[in-house]
Amino acid sequence: MYKIIAFAVVIVLIIAALMTNKKLVETLKNIWKIEELRKRILYTLGLLLIYRFGSFVVIPGINPNALGAGSNLANQVEGNGLLGLLNIFTGGAFSNASVFALGVMPYITASIVIQLLGIVVPYFQKMQKEGESGRRKMNQWTRFLTIAVLILQGPAYVANLHREVPEAFVYGNSFLYVMFATIVMIAGTMFIMWLGEKITDRGIGNGISLIIMVGIVARLPHSLLAEFNTRFTEATGGIIMLIIELVLLYLVFMATIALVQAVRKIPVQYAKRIVGNKQYGGVRQYIPLKMNAANVMPIIFAQALMFIPMLFVRVAPNFAAAFAYQGFWYNFTFALLVIAFTYFYTAIIINPAMMADDMRRNGGFIPGVKPGKKTVEYIDTIMTRITLPGSIFLAIVAIMPALAMKFLNINQEFAHFYGGTSLLIMVGVILDTLKQIESQLLMRRYDGLMKTGRIQGR
Repeated sequence: MYKIIAFAVVIVLIIAALMTNKKLVETLKNIWKIEELRKRILYTLGLLLIYRFGSFVVIPGINPNALGAGSNLANQVEGNGLLGLLNIFTGGAFSNASVFALGVMPYITASIVIQLLGIVVPYFQKMQKEGESGRRKMNQWTRFLTIAVLILQGPAYVANLHREVPEAFVYGNSFLYVMFATIVMIAGTMFIMWLGEKITDRGIGNGISLIIMVGIVARLPHSLLAEFNTRFTEATGGIIMLIIELVLLYLVFMATIALVQAVRKIPVQYAKRIVGNKQYGGVRQYIPLKMNAANVMPIIFAQALMFIPMLFVRVAPNFAAAFAYQGFWYNFTFALLVIAFTYFYTAIIINPAMMADDMRRNGGFIPGVKPGKKTVEYIDTIMTRITLPGSIFLAIVAIMPALAMKFLNINQEFAHFYGGTSLLIMVGVILDTLKQIESQLLMRRYDGLMKTGRIQGR
């Protein structure tokens, strides 16, 4: 009981510290004054609340009492890095056998595949260049592919659920029930996608990203409480170690924000043009090249490959054991893959030739650099140089959860917040949402969200 009280006291102190910030209170008042912004925020919160309620609605035919703490499914989620991460992304819906159990990850998978097809397949390349109509076609293809992924993942989820907790199946595990449960989960994921689109259109922020972020944040209190319990019951440092963990978590958050926000600005000068009595151009602008242009994609790709050794558990147990989650070879290989995929994905999404061509057509040039091939080489060189420290930092962020578990003895669920996709998604989505709120404030001549400067960076 005293552990829960201590946890509640910490939360209250954090909230009190935030609310005593006069700048924060004033900003919240300004946000509430803007009717359109207020409606958008309330609309977003309402749809996110619906999503959280749905995370606890169990698939019909499944006994929820058999899925609690101590069940084989709960133990499997806690002991498996991939399933534990998936459970965090779904906000616990995976371990609850909810109608939202598969979350939006099938949609993310389909989006990645379609994006890669847009690079190698001429048909999809053409759609990318068609503007808004092409974007709608790409979205339609993404939805179709999402359903295909769900048709594969749905039966696999039901089969795993039956293997771990067969007593939870009220009506058995017949072919008809597997089809029914799969259809329910397909409908659940498509409903989540619809919620995300509505948030994007009528709310604030990117809907799908916010849904993923809310699922991650929803597990934070549970994970923190579990860490409280571990520190107090197992006598592994107590309150002192817990404070050290929280300070370290704060520093990791700050470093990740710096990684996400870091940009290299390339100056671009536009030539003066006189059309009629008006002058166009003659101004200097900047091309912001992000240090971490690839965002979380390298970690996602690397994680997908790092589960290949698990396939050899029965055939080559020594090889699989060498790549244990907290082992040296696992983290070393994982870090190298993240660095490699960072360069690969950055090369895919950043096209120096296209950037140079756009500048040439608009009468722009980089001071001191000849237009054309020299501009392409210059941008490519700059991108290569800033990607190296970005990829190394991203690799460190990727292996931080494993390091936190190994050296600080932090429980697995709480360790996910020390790095990896969870941390990057949280930071990226929160910053993007705050940027949109800040733009609404600045447009109506209110102060931004920060005392100095803006979230967009200087």
